[in-house]
Amino acid sequence: MLLRHGLTCSALLGTRDARHGVVAVTFLAVFMQVVVEASSWWSLAMNPLLIPEAYIIGAQPLCSQLAGLSKGQKKLCQLYQDHMKYIGEGAKTGIRECQYQFRHRRWNCSTVDNSSVFGRVMHIGSRETAFTYAISAAGVVNAVSRACREGDLSSCGCSRAARPKDLPRDWLWGGCGDNLNYGYRFSKEFVDAREREKTYPKFTTENARLLMNLHNNEAGRRAVYDLAHVSCKCHGVSGSCSLKTCWLQLADFRKVGDMLKEKYDSAAAMKVNGRGKLVQQQNKFNPPTALDLVYIDPSPDYCIGNKTTGSLGTSGRLCNKTSEGMDGCALMCCGRGYDQYKAQVVERCHCKFHWCCYVKCKKCTRTVDQFVCK
Repeated sequence: MLLRHGLTCSALLGTRDARHGVVAVTFLAVFMQVVVEASSWWSLAMNPLLIPEAYIIGAQPLCSQLAGLSKGQKKLCQLYQDHMKYIGEGAKTGIRECQYQFRHRRWNCSTVDNSSVFGRVMHIGSRETAFTYAISAAGVVNAVSRACREGDLSSCGCSRAARPKDLPRDWLWGGCGDNLNYGYRFSKEFVDAREREKTYPKFTTENARLLMNLHNNEAGRRAVYDLAHVSCKCHGVSGSCSLKTCWLQLADFRKVGDMLKEKYDSAAAMKVNGRGKLVQQQNKFNPPTALDLVYIDPSPDYCIGNKTTGSLGTSGRLCNKTSEGMDGCALMCCGRGYDQYKAQVVERCHCKFHWCCYVKCKKCTRTVDQFVCK
Protein backbone atom coordinates (compact mmCIF):
# COMPACT_ATOMS: atom_id res chain seq x y z
CA MET A 1 0.00 0.00 0.00
CA LEU A 2 2.70 2.49 1.02
CA LEU A 3 5.99 1.23 -0.33
CA ARG A 4 5.17 1.08 -4.01
CA HIS A 5 8.36 2.63 -5.28
CA GLY A 6 9.39 3.72 -8.73
CA LEU A 7 6.31 5.75 -9.66
CA THR A 8 6.47 7.80 -12.85
CA CYS A 9 5.02 11.24 -13.42
CA SER A 10 2.17 9.68 -15.39
CA ALA A 11 1.33 7.41 -12.47
CA LEU A 12 0.42 10.49 -10.46
CA LEU A 13 -1.39 12.30 -13.25
CA GLY A 14 -5.08 12.91 -12.61
CA THR A 15 -7.88 14.67 -14.42
CA ARG A 16 -7.79 18.43 -14.47
CA ASP A 17 -10.60 20.93 -14.88
CA ALA A 18 -10.75 23.98 -17.10
CA ARG A 19 -10.01 26.49 -14.33
CA HIS A 20 -6.37 25.36 -14.25
CA GLY A 21 -5.69 27.13 -17.49
CA VAL A 22 -6.83 30.57 -16.27
CA VAL A 23 -4.75 33.34 -14.72
CA ALA A 24 -4.81 37.08 -14.32
CA VAL A 25 -2.65 38.72 -16.99
CA THR A 26 -0.73 40.75 -14.43
CA PHE A 27 0.41 37.74 -12.39
CA LEU A 28 3.43 36.77 -14.47
CA ALA A 29 4.89 40.26 -14.35
CA VAL A 30 4.51 40.45 -10.58
CA PHE A 31 5.80 36.91 -10.11
CA MET A 32 8.97 37.48 -12.16
CA GLN A 33 9.82 40.52 -10.05
CA VAL A 34 9.99 38.55 -6.81
CA VAL A 35 11.52 35.26 -7.97
CA VAL A 36 15.11 34.98 -6.80
CA GLU A 37 17.89 32.68 -7.91
CA ALA A 38 17.54 29.56 -5.81
CA SER A 39 19.59 26.43 -5.29
CA SER A 40 16.88 24.13 -3.92
CA TRP A 41 13.14 23.53 -3.96
CA TRP A 42 13.24 24.65 -0.31
CA SER A 43 13.17 28.20 -1.66
CA LEU A 44 9.47 27.68 -2.45
CA ALA A 45 8.91 28.21 1.27
CA MET A 46 10.11 31.80 0.89
CA ASN A 47 7.82 32.81 -1.98
CA PRO A 48 4.37 34.08 -0.91
CA LEU A 49 2.96 34.25 -4.45
CA LEU A 50 2.60 30.50 -4.92
CA ILE A 51 -1.17 30.37 -4.60
CA PRO A 52 -3.38 27.76 -6.25
CA GLU A 53 -5.36 30.36 -8.22
CA ALA A 54 -2.19 31.61 -9.87
CA TYR A 55 -1.93 29.52 -13.01
CA ILE A 56 -0.33 30.28 -16.35
CA ILE A 57 -1.72 28.74 -19.52
CA GLY A 58 0.46 25.73 -20.28
CA ALA A 59 2.36 26.17 -16.98
CA GLN A 60 5.71 26.72 -18.72
CA PRO A 61 6.26 30.41 -17.75
CA LEU A 62 5.55 29.77 -14.07
CA CYS A 63 7.60 26.59 -13.71
CA SER A 64 10.54 27.76 -15.79
CA GLN A 65 10.95 30.77 -13.48
CA LEU A 66 11.30 28.63 -10.35
CA ALA A 67 15.07 28.50 -10.39
CA GLY A 68 15.30 26.21 -7.38
CA LEU A 69 13.70 23.31 -9.24
CA SER A 70 15.59 20.62 -11.11
CA LYS A 71 14.58 19.54 -14.61
CA GLY A 72 12.38 16.74 -13.31
CA GLN A 73 10.80 18.96 -10.67
CA LYS A 74 9.93 21.55 -13.32
CA LYS A 75 8.23 18.82 -15.34
CA LEU A 76 6.16 17.85 -12.32
CA CYS A 77 5.39 21.53 -11.75
CA GLN A 78 4.02 21.75 -15.29
CA LEU A 79 1.76 18.74 -14.65
CA TYR A 80 0.70 19.72 -11.14
CA GLN A 81 0.64 23.50 -10.90
CA ASP A 82 -1.88 23.43 -8.07
CA HIS A 83 0.52 21.34 -5.95
CA MET A 84 3.25 23.97 -5.87
CA LYS A 85 1.70 26.04 -3.09
CA TYR A 86 1.56 22.98 -0.85
CA ILE A 87 5.12 21.97 -1.64
CA GLY A 88 6.09 25.45 -0.47
CA GLU A 89 3.94 25.07 2.64
CA GLY A 90 5.52 21.70 3.32
CA ALA A 91 9.00 23.20 3.05
CA LYS A 92 7.99 26.02 5.38
CA THR A 93 6.54 23.55 7.89
CA GLY A 94 9.79 21.58 7.82
CA ILE A 95 11.93 24.70 8.28
CA ARG A 96 9.85 25.90 11.24
CA GLU A 97 9.98 22.50 12.89
CA CYS A 98 13.72 22.30 12.35
CA GLN A 99 14.15 25.68 14.02
CA TYR A 100 11.99 24.57 16.94
CA GLN A 101 13.86 21.31 17.48
CA PHE A 102 17.27 23.03 17.39
CA ARG A 103 16.35 26.29 19.10
CA HIS A 104 18.65 25.50 22.05
CA ARG A 105 21.55 24.12 19.99
CA ARG A 106 24.61 25.83 18.58
CA TRP A 107 23.29 25.10 15.10
CA ASN A 108 19.70 26.36 15.21
CA CYS A 109 18.60 25.74 11.61
CA SER A 110 18.77 29.42 10.73
CA THR A 111 17.73 30.47 7.25
CA VAL A 112 20.29 32.65 5.56
CA ASP A 113 18.52 34.19 2.56
CA ASN A 114 15.95 33.41 -0.11
CA SER A 115 18.43 31.90 -2.55
CA SER A 116 19.94 29.07 -0.51
CA VAL A 117 17.62 29.04 2.54
CA PHE A 118 20.16 27.37 4.85
CA GLY A 119 23.39 28.55 3.23
CA ARG A 120 26.65 26.71 2.61
CA VAL A 121 26.26 24.51 5.67
CA MET A 122 24.10 22.24 3.50
CA HIS A 123 27.10 21.50 1.28
CA ILE A 124 28.45 19.33 4.10
CA GLY A 125 26.95 15.86 4.49
CA SER A 126 26.59 16.26 8.26
CA ARG A 127 23.92 14.95 10.62
CA GLU A 128 22.35 18.44 10.63
CA THR A 129 21.97 18.25 6.87
CA ALA A 130 20.49 14.77 7.27
CA PHE A 131 17.80 16.11 9.60
CA THR A 132 17.02 19.00 7.26
CA TYR A 133 16.42 16.71 4.28
CA ALA A 134 14.25 14.39 6.36
CA ILE A 135 12.07 17.06 7.96
CA SER A 136 11.57 18.85 4.62
CA ALA A 137 10.46 15.68 2.83
CA ALA A 138 8.15 14.95 5.75
CA GLY A 139 6.68 18.45 5.49
CA VAL A 140 5.71 17.87 1.85
CA VAL A 141 3.98 14.58 2.71
CA ASN A 142 2.07 16.36 5.46
CA ALA A 143 1.00 19.34 3.36
CA VAL A 144 -0.02 17.41 0.22
CA SER A 145 -1.93 14.75 2.21
CA ARG A 146 -3.93 17.46 3.98
CA ALA A 147 -4.56 19.36 0.75
CA CYS A 148 -6.06 16.21 -0.78
CA ARG A 149 -8.45 15.87 2.14
CA GLU A 150 -9.47 19.51 1.92
CA GLY A 151 -10.28 19.15 -1.79
CA ASP A 152 -7.65 21.68 -2.84
CA LEU A 153 -5.95 19.45 -5.43
CA SER A 154 -7.51 18.24 -8.66
CA SER A 155 -5.80 14.83 -8.81
CA CYS A 156 -6.62 13.47 -5.33
CA GLY A 157 -9.32 13.49 -2.68
CA CYS A 158 -10.02 11.85 0.67
CA SER A 159 -7.98 8.86 1.76
CA ARG A 160 -8.85 5.50 0.27
CA ALA A 161 -6.77 3.55 2.75
CA ALA A 162 -7.97 0.04 3.50
CA ARG A 163 -9.99 -0.57 6.65
CA PRO A 164 -7.69 -1.57 9.55
CA LYS A 165 -8.09 -5.24 10.43
CA ASP A 166 -8.29 -4.53 14.16
CA LEU A 167 -11.11 -1.98 13.87
CA PRO A 168 -14.27 -3.25 15.64
CA ARG A 169 -16.77 -4.60 13.12
CA ASP A 170 -19.60 -2.29 14.20
CA TRP A 171 -17.47 0.84 13.66
CA LEU A 172 -17.80 2.54 10.27
CA TRP A 173 -14.66 3.09 8.20
CA GLY A 174 -15.12 6.23 6.15
CA GLY A 175 -15.21 9.93 6.75
CA CYS A 176 -12.65 12.00 4.90
CA GLY A 177 -9.18 11.05 6.01
CA ASP A 178 -5.81 12.57 5.13
CA ASN A 179 -4.66 11.03 1.84
CA LEU A 180 -1.34 9.77 3.14
CA ASN A 181 -0.70 7.35 0.27
CA TYR A 182 -0.94 10.13 -2.32
CA GLY A 183 1.08 12.56 -0.19
CA TYR A 184 3.81 9.97 0.28
CA ARG A 185 3.99 9.11 -3.42
CA PHE A 186 4.01 12.71 -4.61
CA SER A 187 6.66 13.70 -2.06
CA LYS A 188 8.83 10.80 -3.20
CA GLU A 189 8.43 11.71 -6.85
CA PHE A 190 9.01 15.45 -6.42
CA VAL A 191 11.56 15.69 -3.60
CA ASP A 192 13.75 12.83 -4.85
CA ALA A 193 13.72 14.02 -8.46
CA ARG A 194 16.80 16.22 -8.07
CA GLU A 195 18.92 13.40 -6.69
CA ARG A 196 17.73 10.80 -9.19
CA GLU A 197 18.68 13.02 -12.11
CA LYS A 198 22.33 13.08 -11.05
CA THR A 199 24.85 10.51 -12.27
CA TYR A 200 28.13 10.15 -10.40
CA PRO A 201 30.69 7.34 -10.43
CA LYS A 202 29.74 4.83 -7.74
CA PHE A 203 32.74 5.27 -5.49
CA THR A 204 32.87 9.06 -5.33
CA THR A 205 32.01 11.39 -2.46
CA GLU A 206 29.36 12.97 -4.66
CA ASN A 207 27.58 9.66 -5.09
CA ALA A 208 27.78 8.97 -1.36
CA ARG A 209 26.10 12.32 -0.71
CA LEU A 210 23.41 11.51 -3.27
CA LEU A 211 22.65 8.20 -1.54
CA MET A 212 22.65 9.95 1.84
CA ASN A 213 20.09 12.51 0.67
CA LEU A 214 17.78 9.85 -0.77
CA HIS A 215 17.98 7.78 2.41
CA ASN A 216 17.13 10.73 4.66
CA ASN A 217 14.28 11.88 2.41
CA GLU A 218 12.76 8.43 2.80
CA ALA A 219 13.28 8.43 6.56
CA GLY A 220 11.32 11.69 6.79
CA ARG A 221 8.44 10.32 4.73
CA ARG A 222 8.27 7.14 6.77
CA ALA A 223 8.14 9.11 10.00
CA VAL A 224 4.92 10.77 8.81
CA TYR A 225 3.50 7.44 7.67
CA ASP A 226 4.37 5.55 10.84
CA LEU A 227 2.85 8.20 13.11
CA ALA A 228 -0.46 8.44 11.25
CA HIS A 229 -3.32 6.97 13.29
CA VAL A 230 -6.99 6.09 13.19
CA SER A 231 -9.27 8.84 14.48
CA CYS A 232 -12.93 8.25 15.34
CA LYS A 233 -16.02 10.33 16.06
CA CYS A 234 -19.04 9.25 18.10
CA HIS A 235 -22.62 9.47 16.84
CA GLY A 236 -25.82 8.86 18.74
CA VAL A 237 -28.57 10.43 20.81
CA SER A 238 -27.32 12.59 23.70
CA GLY A 239 -23.73 11.54 23.11
CA SER A 240 -24.47 7.84 23.55
CA CYS A 241 -21.78 6.90 21.04
CA SER A 242 -23.93 4.11 19.67
CA LEU A 243 -22.08 4.47 16.38
CA LYS A 244 -18.52 5.43 15.51
CA THR A 245 -17.09 6.66 12.23
CA CYS A 246 -13.33 6.34 11.82
CA TRP A 247 -10.74 7.58 9.32
CA LEU A 248 -6.99 7.89 8.80
CA GLN A 249 -5.44 11.03 10.27
CA LEU A 250 -1.95 12.48 10.24
CA ALA A 251 -0.23 12.99 13.57
CA ASP A 252 0.55 16.49 14.77
CA PHE A 253 3.74 17.51 12.95
CA ARG A 254 5.49 18.20 16.25
CA LYS A 255 5.49 14.43 16.84
CA VAL A 256 7.19 13.95 13.49
CA GLY A 257 9.80 16.51 14.49
CA ASP A 258 10.33 14.81 17.85
CA MET A 259 10.81 11.42 16.18
CA LEU A 260 13.29 12.74 13.62
CA LYS A 261 15.19 14.63 16.33
CA GLU A 262 15.64 11.30 18.14
CA LYS A 263 16.89 9.82 14.87
CA TYR A 264 19.29 12.75 14.55
CA ASP A 265 20.73 12.05 17.99
CA SER A 266 21.43 8.43 17.01
CA ALA A 267 22.31 9.05 13.33
CA ALA A 268 24.78 6.61 11.76
CA ALA A 269 28.06 7.67 10.13
CA MET A 270 28.30 6.08 6.69
CA LYS A 271 30.78 5.50 3.85
CA VAL A 272 30.70 3.98 0.37
CA ASN A 273 31.79 0.34 0.14
CA GLY A 274 33.41 -1.52 -2.75
CA ARG A 275 30.04 -2.01 -4.44
CA GLY A 276 29.13 1.66 -4.35
CA LYS A 277 26.63 1.24 -1.50
CA LEU A 278 26.41 3.17 1.75
CA VAL A 279 27.65 1.13 4.72
CA GLN A 280 28.28 2.01 8.33
CA GLN A 281 31.71 3.31 9.29
CA GLN A 282 31.59 1.47 12.63
CA ASN A 283 30.68 -2.21 12.29
CA LYS A 284 30.17 -2.61 16.03
CA PHE A 285 26.77 -0.91 15.80
CA ASN A 286 23.60 -2.30 14.31
CA PRO A 287 23.19 -1.16 10.71
CA PRO A 288 20.70 1.70 10.24
CA THR A 289 17.22 0.92 9.01
CA ALA A 290 15.19 2.89 6.48
CA LEU A 291 13.74 4.81 9.44
CA ASP A 292 17.12 6.05 10.70
CA LEU A 293 19.10 9.11 9.63
CA VAL A 294 22.57 8.74 8.12
CA TYR A 295 25.45 11.13 7.39
CA ILE A 296 28.86 10.95 5.72
CA ASP A 297 30.75 14.01 7.03
CA PRO A 298 31.54 15.24 10.55
CA SER A 299 29.71 18.39 11.58
CA PRO A 300 31.56 21.69 11.25
CA ASP A 301 32.43 23.78 14.29
CA TYR A 302 29.29 25.80 14.92
CA CYS A 303 30.97 27.88 17.63
CA ILE A 304 32.66 30.36 15.32
CA GLY A 305 31.26 31.99 12.21
CA ASN A 306 32.86 30.54 9.08
CA LYS A 307 31.87 31.67 5.58
CA THR A 308 33.51 28.64 3.99
CA THR A 309 31.45 26.08 5.90
CA GLY A 310 28.41 28.31 6.33
CA SER A 311 28.57 28.22 10.13
CA LEU A 312 26.96 31.33 11.65
CA GLY A 313 28.65 30.86 15.03
CA THR A 314 26.99 31.49 18.39
CA SER A 315 28.12 35.05 19.06
CA GLY A 316 25.07 37.12 19.98
CA ARG A 317 22.93 34.09 20.83
CA LEU A 318 20.83 34.12 24.00
CA CYS A 319 21.84 31.55 26.58
CA ASN A 320 20.57 30.25 29.91
CA LYS A 321 23.00 31.04 32.71
CA THR A 322 21.61 28.37 35.06
CA SER A 323 21.32 25.52 32.55
CA GLU A 324 23.93 22.80 32.22
CA GLY A 325 22.51 21.67 28.88
CA MET A 326 23.29 22.82 25.34
CA ASP A 327 21.28 26.01 25.91
CA GLY A 328 23.45 26.92 28.90
CA CYS A 329 25.95 29.74 28.56
CA ALA A 330 28.92 27.44 29.17
CA LEU A 331 28.18 25.23 26.15
CA MET A 332 26.32 27.64 23.89
CA CYS A 333 29.09 30.25 24.14
CA CYS A 334 31.86 27.67 23.62
CA GLY A 335 33.87 28.99 26.56
CA ARG A 336 34.04 32.58 25.25
CA GLY A 337 31.92 33.96 28.06
CA TYR A 338 28.76 36.03 27.89
CA ASP A 339 27.39 39.50 28.49
CA GLN A 340 24.46 40.31 30.77
CA TYR A 341 21.89 43.02 30.21
CA LYS A 342 18.43 44.06 31.32
CA ALA A 343 15.44 43.60 29.01
CA GLN A 344 11.79 44.63 29.25
CA VAL A 345 9.37 41.73 28.72
CA VAL A 346 5.64 42.30 28.12
CA GLU A 347 3.39 39.47 29.36
CA ARG A 348 -0.30 38.74 29.85
CA CYS A 349 -1.24 39.01 33.51
CA HIS A 350 -4.16 39.33 35.93
CA CYS A 351 -6.35 37.20 33.71
CA LYS A 352 -10.03 36.82 34.67
CA PHE A 353 -12.74 34.59 33.33
CA HIS A 354 -15.94 36.42 32.38
CA TRP A 355 -19.31 34.69 32.09
CA CYS A 356 -19.88 33.69 29.35
CA CYS A 357 -17.35 32.86 27.89
CA TYR A 358 -14.05 34.66 27.51
CA VAL A 359 -10.87 35.45 29.41
CA LYS A 360 -9.69 39.04 29.74
CA CYS A 361 -6.10 39.84 30.64
CA LYS A 362 -3.99 42.89 31.29
CA LYS A 363 -0.49 43.46 29.96
CA CYS A 364 2.32 43.68 32.47
CA THR A 365 5.92 44.69 31.88
CA ARG A 366 8.75 43.27 33.92
CA THR A 367 12.51 43.59 33.77
CA VAL A 368 14.53 40.40 33.31
CA ASP A 369 18.20 39.53 33.06
CA GLN A 370 19.28 38.16 29.70
CA PHE A 371 22.59 36.63 28.78
CA VAL A 372 24.21 36.80 25.35
CA CYS A 373 27.26 34.93 24.10
CA LYS A 374 30.36 37.01 23.38
